[in-house]
Amino acid sequence: MILADKITNLRKKNGWSQEELAEKMQVSRQAVSKWEGAQTVPDLEKILALSRLFGVTTDYLLKDEIEDEEFTDDTDRIPVKRVSLALANEFLAWREQASKRIAAAVFLCIVAVIPLLLLGAASETPGYSVSENLAAGVGLVVLLLFVAAAVAIFVSCGFKNTPFAFIDKESFETEYGVDGMVKEKQKAYRAAYAKYNIIATCLCVLSPIPLFVGMVTEKEFFMVAMLTITLLLAGIGAALFILAGVRRASMQKLLKEGVYAVQNQRKNRIKETVGAVYWLSATAIYLGWSFLTDAWEITWVVWPIAGILFAVVMCLCNLFVDREK
Repeated sequence: MILADKITNLRKKNGWSQEELAEKMQVSRQAVSKWEGAQTVPDLEKILALSRLFGVTTDYLLKDEIEDEEFTDDTDRIPVKRVSLALANEFLAWREQASKRIAAAVFLCIVAVIPLLLLGAASETPGYSVSENLAAGVGLVVLLLFVAAAVAIFVSCGFKNTPFAFIDKESFETEYGVDGMVKEKQKAYRAAYAKYNIIATCLCVLSPIPLFVGMVTEKEFFMVAMLTITLLLAGIGAALFILAGVRRASMQKLLKEGVYAVQNQRKNRIKETVGAVYWLSATAIYLGWSFLTDAWEITWVVWPIAGILFAVVMCLCNLFVDREK
């Protein structure tokens, strides 16, 4: 059996189209077609890549007299999981639901402080029969309820994502038809993704305007009310970013594109770790400062500052990883 027939048989055995094999080998579909049509022969580098991809020896590929497949003796190799068309559709449907839940949870975290701010301002404004202790007590209870609801959503999403966890953490292969289906969905979603991001960006950029309006008056309650509008706009913007981003990321994961490309996986793990530590630290600073000083009307500035610094931290992280490479 000649090399051309062996490549064809191995490709079909794995359920791949010529386009999918070409993508995995980083060549054109025409190149694969010529290999299988015995019009050209892959160079040595591609032969080695084919051997690793199919898990067969180079002797089997190159020696026509070897008819039976000779697999590489790699007993330590973990079998690569395969994503079927049905599983891919199920994953995308779940991530669409998860995007809405995660966006809602983030929104709850951002607006959780609003009742505390309004009640605190009301307790210090003549005409509102709200005591300082009542305002602090009710405000903190509502804040904790909002945060608890958000945490419950995050934990629930984590549990429901368990069947698909390997897509985030392990190597996998997609069966025939998956890449084509995902690319069609990606193309159809492009306009909605752009719309969500444009709206979210505008809301985040315009969100400080109510706060600036509130600063022109000496009425504390009005200023706090404007601050709550700023938080609402920022919360909606953040939710829209997440709503759009989670769905797009799920498609990129299946296609192994962008930040989820194989060559970027190590960088992503480092960035995720740094990001988790960063935001946990920011949360600890915010809560510690707020509870120690009881100055909730001021401590909210932690979040916009943290957001700006986060971009700097991520840039430094990228520079460090690239330099290490």
